[in-house]
Amino acid sequence: MIISITEKEEIPSALAQLRAKLGLKAKQEPKFRFYTLYSHLLREDVLQAAWNLVHRNNGASGYDGMTFNNILNSKEGVSGFLKEIRETLLKRTYRADPVKRVYIPKSDGKLRPLGIPTIKDRVVQAALLLILEPIFEEDFLESSYGFRPNKSAHQAIDAMKQAAYEGKLEIYDADLESYFNSIPHENLMKALQTRVIDQRVLKLIKMWLRAPIWEKGKPMKPNERGTQQGGAISPLLSNLYLHWFDKLFFSQSGPGTWAKAQIIRYADDFVIMARYMTDKIEKWVERELEGRFRLKINREKTRTVDLKKPKSSVNFLGFTMRWTGKYQKKYQIQPMERSLKRARTRIRELTSPKNGLLSIKQVVERVNRFLIGWGGYFNKGVPSKAFNKINYYTQGQMVHFLKRRSQRGYSRNKEQSWYSVLVGLGLVTLTRKMFQQEGDSYGKA
Repeated sequence: MIISITEKEEIPSALAQLRAKLGLKAKQEPKFRFYTLYSHLLREDVLQAAWNLVHRNNGASGYDGMTFNNILNSKEGVSGFLKEIRETLLKRTYRADPVKRVYIPKSDGKLRPLGIPTIKDRVVQAALLLILEPIFEEDFLESSYGFRPNKSAHQAIDAMKQAAYEGKLEIYDADLESYFNSIPHENLMKALQTRVIDQRVLKLIKMWLRAPIWEKGKPMKPNERGTQQGGAISPLLSNLYLHWFDKLFFSQSGPGTWAKAQIIRYADDFVIMARYMTDKIEKWVERELEGRFRLKINREKTRTVDLKKPKSSVNFLGFTMRWTGKYQKKYQIQPMERSLKRARTRIRELTSPKNGLLSIKQVVERVNRFLIGWGGYFNKGVPSKAFNKINYYTQGQMVHFLKRRSQRGYSRNKEQSWYSVLVGLGLVTLTRKMFQQEGDSYGKA
């Protein structure tokens, strides 16, 4: 579960002031270690803001089967739920529940494991995130773009474009194998302790890291490695661990210094760009990540690309980038083919026969919501060709959906084209112009 703390109305003024003070202290004293953070978790405004963030994200129930509706419709309501959480934190009787394991399909056909904490644990994690985020934000480098306030995937793509125009056209495109599930707990706790020495807070995080995994039909046992991809605190913890790789990269011993290379990282996805991608750079990255950081590089998916070579390209965050042009070279950005395939799959799901009981208006609204979100994200570089492909496919799928509505098919005038029917129903047609006023907001992480 990714929680984005970017909307001012979600943060009460008193809590915003606290976050500002924590951030200022961290900025003014880069080596200061915070020792009195736990008491902030007992604040009612912190717990209420945490509930608001978690409730907005919704999500499935955890190991205990508790849903948001169960809490909202209970006799004590949300206030009683938060009061109980506060009491367990105050009396130090709070314990982390097991984490429910679920699997979601990946683009390569494999399954990605997710861990879903209970709503109680999600709220406490979100509360601690509200406290820790402003502290570590002052430490994170500009080269890190994922799961951070006021940072976006579009900014990462822009950074790649800037590096290309600086002549850094040789790219090491890395892939970390099962990153979230492979972070060593001991190393991660050491990274935390560079800023946090409040033992009560560290104990909470240890509990979440070691919470047993519950999977139907399998025995439960403590989690020995990794942070559950699905917990509210996990994106911050995963960023924190690789932050130390970023720092090492730009240190005197790193290629950011001796090779003038540039790293651009979005969570666990990163590329390294340099004028010349030497074996020395590649071996340094592999030695540090697999040695010092005890992670594993997927060598089947990791490659080095020279954009100066004809027809070469690199994929990153759903986009394909090329250095193209016969006389005057340009950095071309467009949605990658796999992104189009995923979009077609989702549109096919939204217009499938299983949605036949929904009204036409409901189906159009759902399709439009997807198209606007997808188009807003991929409205970068030269997306017009991709937009046209998705528009054509969407319109075809909607026509099939309408024809299946009854045995006689959808009723329309013979003189009326299917395109005009779809326009009349309010179906969105993706164009670059429709996103001009929104700018890069769709690229926010």
